[in-house]
Amino acid sequence: MTNVRQSQQVNAYFRSEDTYASIGKESQAAGALSHIGLLDTFDPRMLDHQYAAVSTVGYSVAPHVLKGATNVMLPLKIGMWGDGWKTLLGRCIGQTTIASGVRPAFLRPDVQTVAILAEEQLASTFQCSLASGVAFNKAELELDYTTNAPATINFDATAYYVVDRDANASRTTARNFTTGDSLFIQSDFSGQSIPSEPTGDPILPADVEIKYATTATNGVTITHGSDSNAYYEVGERYLLGYLSTGALDTSNFGTSGYYDLANGSNDTIAKINTLIDADTNYTFGEGSASGSSLNLLKGVYKNGSTIKLADSMTDWPFVKTAKLTIDNQHIPLPGVATGRDSGSTKKILQNNDVARGESIITLEITSTAKDETFYDQMVAGTELPLVRLDFGTNGSIALTNGRIMTRTAGYTAGTEVTETVTMQFYGAGDYTNYSKYAISGDF
Repeated sequence: MTNVRQSQQVNAYFRSEDTYASIGKESQAAGALSHIGLLDTFDPRMLDHQYAAVSTVGYSVAPHVLKGATNVMLPLKIGMWGDGWKTLLGRCIGQTTIASGVRPAFLRPDVQTVAILAEEQLASTFQCSLASGVAFNKAELELDYTTNAPATINFDATAYYVVDRDANASRTTARNFTTGDSLFIQSDFSGQSIPSEPTGDPILPADVEIKYATTATNGVTITHGSDSNAYYEVGERYLLGYLSTGALDTSNFGTSGYYDLANGSNDTIAKINTLIDADTNYTFGEGSASGSSLNLLKGVYKNGSTIKLADSMTDWPFVKTAKLTIDNQHIPLPGVATGRDSGSTKKILQNNDVARGESIITLEITSTAKDETFYDQMVAGTELPLVRLDFGTNGSIALTNGRIMTRTAGYTAGTEVTETVTMQFYGAGDYTNYSKYAISGDF
């Protein structure tokens, strides 16, 4: 039985890419690897060659079979364990840079990718695969409060291309996809250490609070005395001040141009007021609302606009299951690609490049029905200003300007009434980008 392949002998790691498929097809350095975490489903070598048969008279079968574009898919479902899920989900949402620290923040128009390296032990040797340009077309974050099983994220992912190394006796050798090989994509990870698996327990539904707000009132007004076209962004955790040039105001606003709303010194509107009033060229007004600065309605606002504040956040009652879906509707761009092998092989790749489509952000929650709150919200057609998934020390995800698309709460004799609410979120803002904060995170 030693020759039987077993899933227990598979591990997977990743490395963020600077541009699409820059590891493998270009020259980005093969830097440090990160552990993906808790693998549930994984297939790094799922290829569709899209063969086409050419029929002709006089043959009982097609005499020619032509190879079309190669479509590389990478089914990937992981438990939220360690930090790997944060980067992968962040690449699906979009990322930005604040104070030189990369964080998932808001929706972007471009495609953020990673390279994934899989290794499989075969008896006493190792087989390795390298997938470049792994793009996350869709992500489904699922929570099941009825079983308290680990929270999971199911990714619909594609890749530029994938190559394999023959089994070697050494892991170090097996992770070198360049020397002595004629591989279509190439990269050398032999100098990188294998990262350890995460410690501690995975995130459980019991660790995740789901809260919502049904109303919002005028919260804050920020003005810039000398720049009438300055504007402000409110993400899940950060309040950013921008000059009219589009650059962060690192001279006059907050710390390097932003305030951390989760900071204890900044966690109420009154504290934010005090801090901003102390900045050069800025004037702050509280408006009619007060409370936690984390309840600021997320969005992009021009100078002088009033930033809304959720009146209060309420725990979603009696949650059974929750599923957050980020559907980016990627557009594959087929084309002829040139390999990095010595013969410069050319291949037609289905995912020679990938463009981002329109993102659809959906949250579906099933719970024991309590009252008519969500039915009334749906009938009225009014927005849900803010819904937040709070992961405690692992950060949070905010969803803004939501609409209840469907709601069901059927009656069955002798059982509780179960309510299922499906919402889509569209963001809020009036400058530079109307919808980038439909979903934002600080994990």
